[in-house]
Amino acid sequence: MPDICVIASDLQFPEGPVAGNDGTLYVCEIRGGRISRIAPDGSKTVLAHTGGGPNGLAFGPDGALYACNNGGGEYREGQLSSIGPARDYAGGYVQRVDPATGEFRTLYSHCGEHRLSSPNDIVFDSHGGFYFTDSGKRHARNKDHGGLYYALADGSRIVELAYQLGLPNGIGLSPDGKVLYVADTMTSRLIAFDLDGPGVIRPHSVLNLRGARLVCGLPGYQWFDGLAVAESGNIAVATLITGKITVITPTGEILRSVDVGDHYVTNICFGGLRRRTAYITMAASSQLGAMDWDETGLALNHAR
Repeated sequence: MPDICVIASDLQFPEGPVAGNDGTLYVCEIRGGRISRIAPDGSKTVLAHTGGGPNGLAFGPDGALYACNNGGGEYREGQLSSIGPARDYAGGYVQRVDPATGEFRTLYSHCGEHRLSSPNDIVFDSHGGFYFTDSGKRHARNKDHGGLYYALADGSRIVELAYQLGLPNGIGLSPDGKVLYVADTMTSRLIAFDLDGPGVIRPHSVLNLRGARLVCGLPGYQWFDGLAVAESGNIAVATLITGKITVITPTGEILRSVDVGDHYVTNICFGGLRRRTAYITMAASSQLGAMDWDETGLALNHAR
């Protein structure tokens, strides 16, 4: 197993890591309802007590952080994942967070008349808009449908791109910005949407109205979570249950599986010198770790 250096510990279900260009790291703590900041010297502070369940995080064109918040969950002692919505759950939302002050506000809670259910992960395009997944809230006896959305950072526009998806989770763009990748958790499938413009999905057939195509699916019992794209175009997907990062080519070939030693590895991002360090959130051990990566991570749009 590759060497992993622990950057931060005692995190309350870590997710959505972001690496700043100055060496600062940001991480969502879903169970803690907060976003934490890890300075280059390793010191950890709370940036924002957002409430709910902050899940995915990304820098926007204005230098602010944008967080997908699933609205919060109810937890039992000794149980890792939530058993359903928090008692004060009133829907999910997307928040804008000032990285200097920690001030935050809700940017979107609805798409039209429909309430967002459980926003999960986010990626910005070069035009300043962002795509995000909504996994659909899991209730005691049922589950909301999952969806895919596109929105503008100024809060002026949000559109639904696909609905009645399974459990869409990690999300990322190809290096040329023309393909949107989405990891579906329960089926351990990586799907792709070809884009004809900002927030415009190219339809593929009458039988596939949502425009998705399958890139790769894994056999056996394992789930997909967050993902990150390399400069080469390869997609690194956090894989639950097996505790690995699965590296998949754009054509669907599985290049390798990197064991990180935590069965609930939730997400990955690239940073450090030449973006050759993988920062990995590990929920079972409540840690953020770092390891050398064998290829360069993609420079994200609007990274700071």
